[in-house]
Amino acid sequence: MIGAGRFAPSPSGDLHIGNLRTAALAWLTARSSRRRFLLRIEDLDAQRSRASYADRQLADLHAIGIDWDGEVVRQSQRTSLYREALDVLVRGGHTFECYCSRKDIREAQSAPHADAARYPGTCRELSEGERADRRNSGRPPTIRLRSPRGEYAWEDLVLGPSASTPDDVVLARWDGEFAYNLAVVVDDLDQGVDQIVRGDDLADQTATQIHLIELLSGTTPEYAHVPLVLNRHGQRLSKRDGAVTLADCAVQGISRERVVAQILESLGSVGQRTLRESVADFALADLPTAPWIFVSPADC
Repeated sequence: MIGAGRFAPSPSGDLHIGNLRTAALAWLTARSSRRRFLLRIEDLDAQRSRASYADRQLADLHAIGIDWDGEVVRQSQRTSLYREALDVLVRGGHTFECYCSRKDIREAQSAPHADAARYPGTCRELSEGERADRRNSGRPPTIRLRSPRGEYAWEDLVLGPSASTPDDVVLARWDGEFAYNLAVVVDDLDQGVDQIVRGDDLADQTATQIHLIELLSGTTPEYAHVPLVLNRHGQRLSKRDGAVTLADCAVQGISRERVVAQILESLGSVGQRTLRESVADFALADLPTAPWIFVSPADC
């Protein structure tokens, strides 16, 4: 089967210029390497996901010239796959039960010498008796990955030689809902995704996902972690930054063609007017390595 790239938004709001730029990069990288391009809706978070947002996201992607192969996949319809994968990991001894509350984890992470970005390992080495005591307390556990302690290295198409250490991430929450790191790996393996282009804020999760891929007998894809779009203060875009979505731009009389032109200019593509016109000459190596600073509606 021919390989594939993908874009996988979460339907918790409209796509902003930064999301659209990352989607364009993923699409251009896949199409220029003659791969399929897939769309996946990451709607496992029932509290934040809305079907109306997903519909608007797909419409906005189509509006800037992004197409995709096959049907759009929705994670909420694929939970049986995640259950099968979790069962494999549990049977293999690669998981552990965690009874920590969010407060417990925050307090442990704030202790001296603790890593505030990682699970502190509180429940990782509980004895069977300690686990039984916690079960009897009535608090249902989350299921976490029992990750190795060594570094995983990969050759990033944008960042170059990269490495990080896997974390004991949540695979299934206490209410039975499957978590991002499990679902994204299972989906990529099932769909034949061998090229992942995404924001560089997700680079630290790569080692964990590579480890999960190996445990599930998959092949590691190639990764490209691209710079984000920031506001003038060096922060991620939000509604307070003005015209950050296609709908915002339209209200201010800024056409979608202008949006595409500015996105292409930010990628180092000059002269092309559409994404499709840019495929033949696109090279990820030409991508500027600094974040694109979005400062005003005129930048659309």
